[in-house]
Amino acid sequence: MSQIALFHSVLGVRPGVVDAADRLRAAGHEVEVVDQYDGRVFDDYDVASAYVESIGFPALMQRAADAVENLRDGFVAAGFSNGAGMAEHVATQRPVGGVVMVSGALPLDMLGVEAWPAGVPAQIHYTLGDPLRNQEWVDAVADAVRSAGAPLELFDYPGNGHLFTDASLPGEYDAGAAATLWNRVLAFCDAAGATPA
Repeated sequence: MSQIALFHSVLGVRPGVVDAADRLRAAGHEVEVVDQYDGRVFDDYDVASAYVESIGFPALMQRAADAVENLRDGFVAAGFSNGAGMAEHVATQRPVGGVVMVSGALPLDMLGVEAWPAGVPAQIHYTLGDPLRNQEWVDAVADAVRSAGAPLELFDYPGNGHLFTDASLPGEYDAGAAATLWNRVLAFCDAAGATPA
């Protein structure tokens, strides 16, 4: 069993995040859903992005770090889109068992750090046609993980949805890709839970 900190996308704790937590708990994991917006949820990316800008990325990073303060070392940091960056950030601040990035990957220099934590495994999941995918950023994170001597699994899925695991976003959701992703994420979390921190 793993302890998992789950970070939401720029849209907040939408049903897809709640579903993700339920899936992970059903598999026997402990899940802490980190709500950085104090309950606010958005349907529009532009409006949500403006809200993030009003808070500021440094403040969100601090909220992320504060939210995992009471979790024991070795937890898995996981996140969707903007939340993937938050998962990366906490992994550079705390000893974690692994990092799961879904539809998001931020170069480490954007987080103010120079190197990926040594040996910390990671998964990156994206659809091939994700309109918010920045391949240079994905490559930069992948290179950083590999340079740290850490295992990396990089998965591409057909389609063009951004939050493709969220069934409440029918224009983005892909049931087949989501099912495959969850099989892979659960295997990753199972392995992290079996490895001493």
